[in-house]
Amino acid sequence: MHQVSESTKTETTRSAHTIVESASFRQLMHEKNSFIIPAILFCLVFYFTLPVMTSYFTFLNQPLIGDITGAWLFAFLQFIMTWTFCTLYNKKARSFDRLVEQIKEESR
Repeated sequence: MHQVSESTKTETTRSAHTIVESASFRQLMHEKNSFIIPAILFCLVFYFTLPVMTSYFTFLNQPLIGDITGAWLFAFLQFIMTWTFCTLYNKKARSFDRLVEQIKEESR
């Protein structure tokens, strides 16, 4: 079995601690969290609103456009919300990737 020397473990550990403590890494985590957390919270609230509203209220059962009720329209909006979130995250991830490349350059 291959043995890893203590010096290698120490260098790797030191390198990881240096990266985590760097300003670039903190900026990356701040930007990711400031985008992801509100987006996930919005998506969860938007998603669970439909079952809650259809369980306790009847106004979503009213036809809005022909025979299409508010519940069907809201359900369709959930698909739009999902695709929109995916598109926004894809665009935002490019800036995260640039920060990761910057961190990799700084750690060399």
